[in-house]
Amino acid sequence: MNKTKETFVFGFALFAGFFGAGNLILPPLLGFNSGPDWWLVALGFIISATIIPLLSLFAHARLHGTMLEFGNKVSPLFSVIFSLLVFVIVIALPCPRTAAVTHEMAIEPFFGTGPILTSVLYFTFAFAFVMNRNNVLNILGKYLTPIIVLSIVSIIVIGIISPVNEMNPSLFDAPIVTGLLEGYQTYDAIAGVVMGGVVIVTINNSKGTMTFEEKKTMIAKSGLIAMVGLFIVYTGLIALGALNNSEFDSTISRTALLSGLALKTLGNYGSIALSVLVSIACFTTAVAIIVSAADFFKDLFNGSKKAYLVSAVICCLIGIVVGSYNVSFIIDIALPVLMLLYPLIIVLIILNILPEKYATTLVFRCVVLITFLFSIPDVLKHIVSHEQLQPVIDIIPFAEYSLGWVLPAISALILINLFKKNNKI
Repeated sequence: MNKTKETFVFGFALFAGFFGAGNLILPPLLGFNSGPDWWLVALGFIISATIIPLLSLFAHARLHGTMLEFGNKVSPLFSVIFSLLVFVIVIALPCPRTAAVTHEMAIEPFFGTGPILTSVLYFTFAFAFVMNRNNVLNILGKYLTPIIVLSIVSIIVIGIISPVNEMNPSLFDAPIVTGLLEGYQTYDAIAGVVMGGVVIVTINNSKGTMTFEEKKTMIAKSGLIAMVGLFIVYTGLIALGALNNSEFDSTISRTALLSGLALKTLGNYGSIALSVLVSIACFTTAVAIIVSAADFFKDLFNGSKKAYLVSAVICCLIGIVVGSYNVSFIIDIALPVLMLLYPLIIVLIILNILPEKYATTLVFRCVVLITFLFSIPDVLKHIVSHEQLQPVIDIIPFAEYSLGWVLPAISALILINLFKKNNKI
């Protein structure tokens, strides 16, 4: 197989990894609420859900290591704690969300059963697959992803070329920022940090004769292919939601809107087929998350099989509990956590891309610390009353947009490098 073909194969594999079927419910409602401003919302969404994940793969291509490498310059202890935090969050939020999406799209509309039954059965089957590590999942993922993408592209194309009524006005005061923050909910930047390490191991195992630069180029190019695919899907769904925002009730849920758009464009059979395919893809995503987490804790405890088993059980139990709630609730409770975690991930990605002379150990430590401190008000906004935080929000630039960490982090990066250049530190 020539290098170009191999690059496309890795690119498609990466796209399948990032393409969590549960993420498909996010863009349509975002576009639905943005109306004529959908392109501004799409710009913000693409930054956090496509460009930043792409940069994470570029960072992996440069580091040529695992997720632990991202935070090592801060300290090895920080790197371990950060990695643990990432896996705990992934286990507690996006993994259970796949069960909630499955229930709302494919179970409740047809069977009318309660979410707890769906969640119990869903994670019981998931545990069975995780313990057997059946190759069926790889086969399902390989063939399901193209079918789902084809279905989604069909919905987008048919929906966009079909005649629609005039769009309702936007509900957002700052559409770009709204799109940017909504992109956090895809967890794609987290996926980039986690999956990049898996790609490195895969390439090292199968392409041992390639030079470091050749491997670096392959990772970067395949990452670009994956992100182009995500850009098309995400932007298309946002536009579709906007063009049809006068066709549905203003209080419609995310899952109901995606199902409604599928019904409108593909008809009854197409809508049912999409619901089933998305649900199965959600299941494969959940199993992949649990396996990744169990493998991480297994390695952390020196290859202990017991650690793998216990981790898998805990993941599934958490999934049953959280997955029994509705999708909107799971998305809402994730906000404070993502407001703290995502800024740290973004700065770690950027710092690992910068040339070594601009991203020394001191720079890493100071920028990460500043980012953490200035992210705290963004987190507290979702926990305490807005009035209590208003004096702090008024002082910090962009804090009213939940981006109070951006300017301090950039300032810290520039100032520390200027001081270093002038031999002041």
